[in-house]
Amino acid sequence: QVQLVESGGGSVQAGGSLRLSCAASGSAVSSVSMAWFRQAPGKEREGLAAISNLGTVRYADTVMGRFTVSRDNAKNTLSLEMNSLKPEDTAMYYCAADPRRGLPISSILSAGRFGSWGQGTQVTVSS
Repeated sequence: QVQLVESGGGSVQAGGSLRLSCAASGSAVSSVSMAWFRQAPGKEREGLAAISNLGTVRYADTVMGRFTVSRDNAKNTLSLEMNSLKPEDTAMYYCAADPRRGLPISSILSAGRFGSWGQGTQVTVSS
């Protein structure tokens, strides 16, 4: 089981930037697929950005060009750089990990694929 702890959330004005970090323990980030999700009140959990154990990266259309996912193997962390933030980006942001291999990349932004989750970090964007 991978343990995950997110940090870096906060409040920012529209157009601003934030960088989220997810510290992993119990497994190397380079050996598992990892992803960022968010969930706003009353809405389903939404996959935003993911990187597979092979290094393949996928983004949701809603964040393509604004968000960048990366991993630091030395620090064993996953990051999400968020630029040009909008009020609709307001949500709780979660980091997730899946140690299984051989699964289709098409499912890497699906919440059901991931069994390990962090506690979340709140992002609030004001207009």
